[in-house]
Amino acid sequence: MGHGSSGLRRIVREAAKFGAVGGAGLLVNLVVFNLVRQVTELPVVRASVVATVVAIIFNYIGFRYFTYRDRDKSGRTKELTLFLLFSVVGLVIENGILYAATYTFGWDSPLQSNIFKFLGIGIATLFRFWSYRSWVFKTLPAREAVASAESFLEEAEQTATRKPSRPEQRVL
Repeated sequence: MGHGSSGLRRIVREAAKFGAVGGAGLLVNLVVFNLVRQVTELPVVRASVVATVVAIIFNYIGFRYFTYRDRDKSGRTKELTLFLLFSVVGLVIENGILYAATYTFGWDSPLQSNIFKFLGIGIATLFRFWSYRSWVFKTLPAREAVASAESFLEEAEQTATRKPSRPEQRVL
């Protein structure tokens, strides 16, 4: 198999790990959202923001120590800052949809709120996947470069140690 198929396998594996953490984060988000709505008098969007913040904390731990554990860990402060920045943008997307449904259209029954919360999470997740993998949890560029160089050196060594059958076929 070529280099392209290993890259595809890598991104599929990454998306599956992202989905596992995100799925657990989705459950955390929805459970906290419904709990806050049941036990407090907070308005629907504020309850959603509280739930989203709890899910963001849960997701950071899952992404850092499971999904992206092999990624560059040298700039944790920058990583956390970018994670929080992109998470806040996702929070705005997620809760903006809920806000529009609730306060523009008056769709605020528990079922409607959960449907629009879920829809907002889905749209925000697409943004988060792109931003986290592109900006927050960057791959270590040296790892692929080293692997490629080692492969090149092994091939060159094998070529150099072969005995040519005729003098004009010598490898220099």
